[in-house]
Amino acid sequence: MGIDKDAESGTAPGASRVVTVSPKASPVPVELIVAAAGILTLPFLFQAIGLTFDSATVCLILVIAALGLNLLVGFTGLVSFGHGAWFGIGAYAAALIQLTWAPGGLFVPVAGAVAIVAVLAVVAGFLFLRRRGVYFSLLTLAFTAMTFAVAFRWTELTGGENGIGGIQRPMLFGIDFNDQRTFYALVGVVTFAVAAGLRRLLGSPLGRTLVAIRENEQRASFAGYPTRRYKLVAFVISTTVTGLAGALFVLQNRFASAEPTSIAFSGELLAIVVIGGMRSFLGPALGAVFYILFREYLSMWTPNWLLWFGLLFVGFILFSPTGLIGVGTRLWSMIRPPPTEEAAMANRVSARSTDRTSTVPGFLREAAGTGGATLVCDGLGKRFGGLAAVSDVSFTVGSRTLHALIGPNGAGKTTVFNLVSGMFPASGGTVRLGGKPVSGLPPDRICQAGLARSFQITNLFPDLTVAENIRLASQARHAHRFNAWRPADAIEEINADTREIITFMGLDGTERALAGSLSYGGQRLVDMGIALASRPSILLLDEPLAGLAAAERERISGLIRRIADHIPVLLVEHDVDRVFGIADRVTVMNQGRVLIDGTVDQVRTDARVQEVYIGSGASALAARPRESAAGSAVVMAAQGVNVFYGKSHIINDVSFDLHEGEIVALLGRNGAGKSTLLKGIIGSAPPASGSIQYGGRNLAGLGAPEIARLGIGYVPQGRGLFAGMSVAENLMLGRLRRRTGAGRHWDEDRIFEFFPRLRERLDTPADYLSGGEQQMAAVARALHGDVRVLLLDEPFEGLSPAVTEELFTVFDRLRREISIVIVDHNLDLVLALSDRTYALERGRVVHQGPSRPLLEDLEYRREVLWL
Repeated sequence: MGIDKDAESGTAPGASRVVTVSPKASPVPVELIVAAAGILTLPFLFQAIGLTFDSATVCLILVIAALGLNLLVGFTGLVSFGHGAWFGIGAYAAALIQLTWAPGGLFVPVAGAVAIVAVLAVVAGFLFLRRRGVYFSLLTLAFTAMTFAVAFRWTELTGGENGIGGIQRPMLFGIDFNDQRTFYALVGVVTFAVAAGLRRLLGSPLGRTLVAIRENEQRASFAGYPTRRYKLVAFVISTTVTGLAGALFVLQNRFASAEPTSIAFSGELLAIVVIGGMRSFLGPALGAVFYILFREYLSMWTPNWLLWFGLLFVGFILFSPTGLIGVGTRLWSMIRPPPTEEAAMANRVSARSTDRTSTVPGFLREAAGTGGATLVCDGLGKRFGGLAAVSDVSFTVGSRTLHALIGPNGAGKTTVFNLVSGMFPASGGTVRLGGKPVSGLPPDRICQAGLARSFQITNLFPDLTVAENIRLASQARHAHRFNAWRPADAIEEINADTREIITFMGLDGTERALAGSLSYGGQRLVDMGIALASRPSILLLDEPLAGLAAAERERISGLIRRIADHIPVLLVEHDVDRVFGIADRVTVMNQGRVLIDGTVDQVRTDARVQEVYIGSGASALAARPRESAAGSAVVMAAQGVNVFYGKSHIINDVSFDLHEGEIVALLGRNGAGKSTLLKGIIGSAPPASGSIQYGGRNLAGLGAPEIARLGIGYVPQGRGLFAGMSVAENLMLGRLRRRTGAGRHWDEDRIFEFFPRLRERLDTPADYLSGGEQQMAAVARALHGDVRVLLLDEPFEGLSPAVTEELFTVFDRLRREISIVIVDHNLDLVLALSDRTYALERGRVVHQGPSRPLLEDLEYRREVLWL
């Protein structure tokens, strides 16, 4: 198993998340300086501990192979279980070329082997990359098994189990490569050249795109990247580098055998990358050194050293997935702890006035003359099995028009977006963009044709910075997007576009923050910025205002209107008051069909729209009188709670209390810490200090499962239902471990009293429900069992006015059963529903008091909530 050393001739909130991004171009290439120093000192270090130049040479060869594999696994996100096959193919090819066509040759066999591996990799990659995830990995595993069988049994070509001998290292230009020191120098030069080339590639537009594919392949596709083509390039480069290592290995050993093509050796290569630290540039090199030392020393004590190496590999997977590099980082942070920072959104600079022409991105000013492309949907239809999600939908988005697409949850609006943008093929009908048909095209080609979109559920590159998210979208439309050599950071046109979009979206100050660390509202802005950075001629925005605070909704509404003055915008949004205030034309859908398509006035006054969609309206709903059920007994009391995400201090010394039958609102701007405080209560973001007293126990320090069993239900933002499972199965999972007597008991019959619609949907998969029904199912799951306190995070987000009214009524009834903590940006409804309000700003409580004054006095509300 593995390379026989005798054959060497001469011879969660939870755990911290280590974030890696692609290497940046820098005046001082630190990684290459470290690589050069390591190559120069490695043989002397090995000799000092009793090893040989041969061991050092083999170590460098494994470094080359691991660097090649890491390009695929660490930077592109494609896990290969079969790279040993390419190592072995490179070795056999070099041996056969030297013995057959270039006796005594050195460079011709190596170059020929690299060329053969590259050609075979193109064919294999074209086939393997038709599958994703585990299926790709299984194909590479099958390929390795097949390669080993061929190498072991095709005696006439490979020598079978006897292998191929007689390989020579020649004398060239007066240099004797039979001398091990000389050959080490040659391998060292090749290793440094490979490292320099890969570093350059990873800092190029091509390399940045590979990292984007690793983070979120779907978003990369919708940003305009043909992801399969990029993955094929990465696959070919990765296998070719590994094949180069195999060619050098056969010259080192002067012998080629089937063993490197075995599944075992492929596993060892993958283990080297993981143990060293995949996603870090030099981590695999560290892993190769560790592998050689482990093998050389442990094999002296036991012939079963690979068993212990396998156990060590499992240990790294479980306890240090970032490998030795991650261990080193954690140890260094104990010596010099990183400085504590505020939440990512706390560093945001207030957006400049959007009334000045200078804030409009340049491409929009250029597009103003043409007005963008028109979008024509004619007879669109889509069936999912026996379900007709959309039927005969037709409308036209005109030049420089803000066209709103509204309707109840489940009306088919997002499905239309998915058909237009290429996520799903239409079952019928056509889509024409600028007079040209785009029906049936993949998302990247539709984006390149000029149509970009945001998503109902934010779709970002979460472990990349805000600036990298935006620049990736801008880069997709640039001529150098396939460049594998030019430093991406040196392309000033992309840098300028990125700065413009960040400023226009009001994201100044967050450029270096990870997109996934932003508040939900901040992520909304980045998602919209990615779509805008694609330089579209028509922009599709799916609920861009959901999850935004009131002031932010006002500002973004103005931005959308300004964009529509330059290019057409198709907007899905449930805030009908804002839609009617900014839209030029409105299409209303219901049950997968167009109910009415007309002007704002025509839609506003249509009785059918009032009946199925608008309902009473938020203002009328908030104005209705309601009685408080709050008692004097304190159910929960928090004191001095602090919560961190990594080194970011999100919640700062927050104290609050919750009484029996009381509804408490947590309000504040995006990034204020509201959702994090809920996660701190439920235990998914454990408090670093402070106490949360509940039922005679301190919740701080308890795990989320134990807290849930104590009678606390939690409805996360985005609902968090189990896709593919029915409503009944989701409810069942909610009650399984929560029949503890802690709180009121909720069974299905009691739940159906509040949510009668769910009784009809019990056998329906949760992801097939409308947005409103999903929210009902999420609340019902949180209640199922024994519950005393209910935590609601943005329960009205993305819901039609009619469904919002239905849920509002349910929550108003629930106050007589349980205590509730609610976070939502619909201030009128939340203030009308709640008894008391805590306002947060930058993770601190800046106001607490009754909700009624904030509801009735708008000036007081603006003062308290900074709106």
